Amino acid sequence: MVIDLSFIVNILVFVGASILGFAFFPIRRLVTKLAAGSIRKKWNSLSILILLFLLGYIGYHVIYWETFAENFNLVLSTVFFFSSVFVLLVGSLTLQTATELNQIFTLRRDNIIDPVIGIYNRRYFDVQLSGEINRAHRYHFPISLLLLDIDHFKKINDTFGHYVGDLVLKSLGQLLLRNVRETDIVAHYGGEEIAIIALHTPISSASVLAERLRQVIEKSIILPPSKQENRQEMILTISIGVAALSQKITDPQTLIKKADQALYQAKREGRNRIAIYDDQRMTK
Repeated sequence: MVIDLSFIVNILVFVGASILGFAFFPIRRLVTKLAAGSIRKKWNSLSILILLFLLGYIGYHVIYWETFAENFNLVLSTVFFFSSVFVLLVGSLTLQTATELNQIFTLRRDNIIDPVIGIYNRRYFDVQLSGEINRAHRYHFPISLLLLDIDHFKKINDTFGHYVGDLVLKSLGQLLLRNVRETDIVAHYGGEEIAIIALHTPISSASVLAERLRQVIEKSIILPPSKQENRQEMILTISIGVAALSQKITDPQTLIKKADQALYQAKREGRNRIAIYDDQRMTK
């Protein structure tokens, strides 16, 4: 039985081109999942190169078919076929890997981020505070804790509802993130209270940070006016308690307790102020 090599070459070219065409689906889906940046540009460039390779080989096959050289065309078509399979496998596996990594990132983010405010949640705060205090004792660096409370937040909920209250919390959380260092840990402590772990920060520097945040928030529009909700632009004030590790404050529970005591002092003295806890006396 005589094998028609030209028929085999045609089949290889047709199937290889189809496989390479199908490879575009996972690659293009992968590109849409990637954040804008250099990696996305490189995958876009790769997809264009694959397209040019596909068009170039098919063009070569059409133009030079009349000068068919059995062995050469058969080898070239076979290489093209397996290259197409390779591209499809790489594209599919890369898409699957990117999808699973994105799911892992999303699960991890959901596990540590407060869904309402968009900052770290209480669970993450507790773990990080304990770990950072252990490191501070080991390497002898200072840590301060700021505990913030929105003044008269209950009035906002009672007047405008919990939906607006959530918007206020979210806006405040994002405002705080923009005004602290990347190394500081901003977390939802509970209710309308937000905690900030200031790493490598003595209490003197933490008090400066607290006062700066208080002034920034006091001067900021937390929510714009809304005719639909019948409210004017919303401006907040906050009270802040500050405490730091010391010879007497050595564990997370005590540090939180002292920052909380300082916070309540600030509220008792009229709100919209900071109070600093030290081992000897409370200052404002």
